[in-house]
Amino acid sequence: MNTPKDYADTMTAEQAAAFRDDVLNIVGQIPRGRVTTYGTIATWAGWPSHSRMVGRTLRYTPEASALPCHRVVNKEGRTAPGWSRQRTLLEEEGVSFKPNGHVDMQRHLWLPE
Repeated sequence: MNTPKDYADTMTAEQAAAFRDDVLNIVGQIPRGRVTTYGTIATWAGWPSHSRMVGRTLRYTPEASALPCHRVVNKEGRTAPGWSRQRTLLEEEGVSFKPNGHVDMQRHLWLPE
């Protein structure tokens, strides 16, 4: 059974540009020693079902290289696959990890006021 959605499945070019700008703005606000999730960023940007697009935006937008993208993890606190330096960068900021290798989200999750 199909249920109605509160969001569109596809974005217009204008919506995609606004989403990109929102994602970059949010990531730029994550404080040192804290993390947030792809899904949380997508929700704050107004597109709650687009967490994967947050990751793509961070990977493929040149301006993102100047932002603290290493502070974005998945909802379980896992770091990005294939980016081993992410954990090192987080540890250098005082972010602690649980024995399973995930960020201790209870201690380090950032949500805006």
